[in-house]
Amino acid sequence: MALLRRKNNPEARMSLGEHFKEFRNRATVAFIAILIGGIIGWLRYDDIWQWLQEPINSVARERNNPDVKLNMGGAITDPFSIKFKVALWVGIIASSPVWLWEIWAFLAPGLTRKEKRTGLGFLAAAVPLFLVGCWASTFALPNAVKFLLGVTPEGVANFQDGQTYLTFVTKFILAFGFAFLVPVFLVALNAAHVFPGRIMLKGWRIAVMAIGVFAAAMSPSPDVWSMLVLMGPMIALYFAACGISLFMDKRRDSGRPEWLDVPDDERSPL
Repeated sequence: MALLRRKNNPEARMSLGEHFKEFRNRATVAFIAILIGGIIGWLRYDDIWQWLQEPINSVARERNNPDVKLNMGGAITDPFSIKFKVALWVGIIASSPVWLWEIWAFLAPGLTRKEKRTGLGFLAAAVPLFLVGCWASTFALPNAVKFLLGVTPEGVANFQDGQTYLTFVTKFILAFGFAFLVPVFLVALNAAHVFPGRIMLKGWRIAVMAIGVFAAAMSPSPDVWSMLVLMGPMIALYFAACGISLFMDKRRDSGRPEWLDVPDDERSPL
């Protein structure tokens, strides 16, 4: 069927209805992958939840204050809701290779063969970078929680709402993961002839400042270590994206006909 379709439609054009059908099919596959990952998260909930609340337990042990703990007493449905959200969060992370692939595959039909090969390289880089970003967040999270709870006066109980704490932790970790994907999207924009490498490199000061602000906001700790855990790799990845983009620009320019570089007023009429 694929061969017949390619012969009848060599330019791989799709109608609007076919685009919607393609999107629905790929969204379904991504949803099923997230669901399977969510089931794993549901079954391993006790271990995962124990790990997620360890930063608060660590603060309680250091301050010798048993009144620093999580509270699930906001509503009778909170324990179930928290377990469901943890399972969904695990499903999103565990299924990241699948839904990243589906996003790329949905865009791939509109790309040339060379661009598809480049896209596969982006995908191969995006999956490990996303997972490494999530892993790197585990170094900054304990310090962030320790700082935020550290201003609690001695002898004062600090019962954290489970829903609020879970939202903070999961967004914190996912923010690191998506932050590590930024260089991949920068190179993708370069491959699409939208963002030249020289513009990226020229604006490195603004980029470093923006990365520093982002790292400081996501790692609100008085020590520099937790901020550098995010800022250092992001700066390195940004300059790596600049280098790759400059290399790709050079390759494109080397294959560009010389007559295209001649101003319009200097070209000879046909």
